[in-house]
Amino acid sequence: MANAAPIPFDNSYARLPAHFHAAANPTPVSEPWLIKLNRPLAEALGLNADALEREGAAIFSGNVIPEGAEPLGMAYSGHQFGQFVPLLGDGRAILLGEVIGKDGVRRDIQLKGAGKTPYSRRGDGRAALGPVLREYIVSEAMFALGIPTTRALAAVVTGEPVYRERVLPGGVITRVAASHIRVGTFQFLAARGDTEGLKVLADHVIDRHYPELKGSERPYLALLEAVIERQAFLIARWLCVGFIHGVMNTDNCAVSGETIDFGPCAFLDAYDPAKVFSSIDQGGRYAYASQPAIGRWNMARLAETLLPLLDPDPSEAVNLANDAIAGYGLRFQNHWLAGMKEKIGLYAEEDGDLDLVQGLLSAMHRNEADFTLTFRRLCDAAESSANDGPLRELFGNAADIDTWLLAWRERTGRETLPDTQTAAAMRSVNPAFIPRNHRIEQAIRAAEDDGDFSLFEALNDVLAKPYEEQPAFAAYATPPAPSEEVLRTFCGT
Repeated sequence: MANAAPIPFDNSYARLPAHFHAAANPTPVSEPWLIKLNRPLAEALGLNADALEREGAAIFSGNVIPEGAEPLGMAYSGHQFGQFVPLLGDGRAILLGEVIGKDGVRRDIQLKGAGKTPYSRRGDGRAALGPVLREYIVSEAMFALGIPTTRALAAVVTGEPVYRERVLPGGVITRVAASHIRVGTFQFLAARGDTEGLKVLADHVIDRHYPELKGSERPYLALLEAVIERQAFLIARWLCVGFIHGVMNTDNCAVSGETIDFGPCAFLDAYDPAKVFSSIDQGGRYAYASQPAIGRWNMARLAETLLPLLDPDPSEAVNLANDAIAGYGLRFQNHWLAGMKEKIGLYAEEDGDLDLVQGLLSAMHRNEADFTLTFRRLCDAAESSANDGPLRELFGNAADIDTWLLAWRERTGRETLPDTQTAAAMRSVNPAFIPRNHRIEQAIRAAEDDGDFSLFEALNDVLAKPYEEQPAFAAYATPPAPSEEVLRTFCGT
């Protein structure tokens, strides 16, 4: 099947042992239409964006399999809300293959929603248009925010309905990732006692994501520690922008350290550490402030799979794994505190900095202050106390923030940067714009109900520059009105 827009595939995962994956050709659809091609990403991958604009509807719907592609579904297991499922796998995602971008980095190109695979079980392998748009918006917003993430290369309408609680238009998203290898991929092999397969997979991950570890005395322990470090960093960055993943199962935890799977995810409006949006998270397992602990739990599950590779002596292997996991907390705390200090303009080290950060968060919680607006308006307050007014308006009890501001100004007075430079530095880490949940829902409703993608396009444009003021789009920075507030988000399956 020749392709007018050749993609230079080089598919290393397809060359791994056969039981790691299963062949899975996309199921053609009737009337595909290309909603959006991410031209900057296409060009960074070394692809012909003009040709993809012409041929994208066919390629990114799965109607045409590009030359060099080797479509497959990846096998994996996973702990879903704490319960182990021995076989999950790509039930509605098909890995077309891998490309090496202009930066020399190998990345997966995957269709999500392109039909059944051998791992679909009773599912139809399809995606509704809403989750496709949500993943496109949020993954690209995360990239613009500077957070490690999978990305969206294209979105397509299939022209065919999908059947959920109601009939919805179908869609396919083309996802780009450093890889789609998950903690659950290791669990799949460990659950089958496949030590040789674990070694093959671990070597593949080291080659692909951590080549600097090849000369390590204990490469598999070094791999565990490296994945722990990236997860601690990633989750700290989530918390610094108010992001709630919503479904941090081990099969949604990428060993590359990227954010993966944007199902019931959401961003905080009013600050609440116990906030849950996901409709399927009935017990609050994946609440905003629970995410660091879940990250550690997921890393413990990865460590369990690697025990046979860590040391021939089972007791020593357990000791090594426990020591590695024990380091997660400090790694996370250091990344989180460093990020939060930058958000409030602190750069030197002082003993009371953690208390100052926590004092602001406590005041925000008591007053239900908007997370993003509080930090953005604090940037203005850093320039002059004359700018405190808009920040104080976010607090029902203004005395709460006034007390904190006194302590903050005493502390920032010992920093060396001029106030204007401090404010500029703070604006570079405190976004003016995030993917507000109600804005995403408005874009989805317009697209699903009326075929209107103008809100989707506008939202993507605004979110591409989250740290800039963009006065013409100031409305996109405001929290929802009570009637607009989104209380629940839903998985895309």
